[in-house]
Amino acid sequence: MEYGNLVVSSSPHIRSKDTVSSIMYSVIIALLPATAAAVYFFGLKALALIIVSVAAAVATEAVILKIRKKPVTINDGSAVITGLLLALTLSPAMPLWMAAVGAVVAIGIGKQVYGGLGYNPFNPALVGRAFLVVTFPVHMTTWINPVDGVSSATPLNLLKMQGIKTGYMELLIGNVGGCIGETSALLLIIGGLYLLYKGIIKWYIPISYIGTVAVFTAILGRDPIFHMLAGGLMLGAFFMATDYVSTPTTKLGRIIFGVGAGILVVLIRIFGGYPEGVLFSILLMNIFTPIIDRYTRPRIYGEVKAK
Repeated sequence: MEYGNLVVSSSPHIRSKDTVSSIMYSVIIALLPATAAAVYFFGLKALALIIVSVAAAVATEAVILKIRKKPVTINDGSAVITGLLLALTLSPAMPLWMAAVGAVVAIGIGKQVYGGLGYNPFNPALVGRAFLVVTFPVHMTTWINPVDGVSSATPLNLLKMQGIKTGYMELLIGNVGGCIGETSALLLIIGGLYLLYKGIIKWYIPISYIGTVAVFTAILGRDPIFHMLAGGLMLGAFFMATDYVSTPTTKLGRIIFGVGAGILVVLIRIFGGYPEGVLFSILLMNIFTPIIDRYTRPRIYGEVKAK
């Protein structure tokens, strides 16, 4: 309906050319450098883990949607991302069938049980990883050195247990033990910058998350650069903590989310019994997303605050 130059229509009033598919495939493109590095450093086993995890995630999504008598929307790329992210957080020594089980849990319990895309309160890939950590702790903490292929500790493990600090350049390039997609901080940063350039994510969570880790570790007398580059911080900050559904929608809320997650990472890494804290920091902050949104939501013009 038009009155002169005024167009009256129903919402939404702000439109974008971005679609679910375009966003998801942009994220996949951003993950390609880290995925390629995983295969380069850890070989065909890493490629097999990625293929199995992605295939299991897509198949689970299709089956559940069929059972629920919903349109099968596996072409949107969301299940592919869940499977890929989960695979990148696995040890190269992980049996393939365990990776498949993790992907089934990620989609089935982390996503579809809540109603599917757009309704999950937690990042599905992290739900799958949390399940695997609890169910198969030995396999999830058995690492391989990409140089010689023998068992090796991660940089965070070496620092916590033996006081040995891995060099910055090794952490940047990724030629260290660890999860197959978390070892190269440089390639994850490149992927994150691509998402920022494309406008797929905003800076609020990654910068507040990584920045809090840097500041808090420095306050505690630890090496902030090491803690920024080691472990899964870059993967978590750019690709998991920025999930549209399970993180706050307001600018202030996203900064609060990032700061909270950063504090949790440092507390777990330095004072906890587990050398890495990215998984738990994001899942714990996912719990607080509704209340963060509630108290950071801009007041509607003319709205009176309840007493």
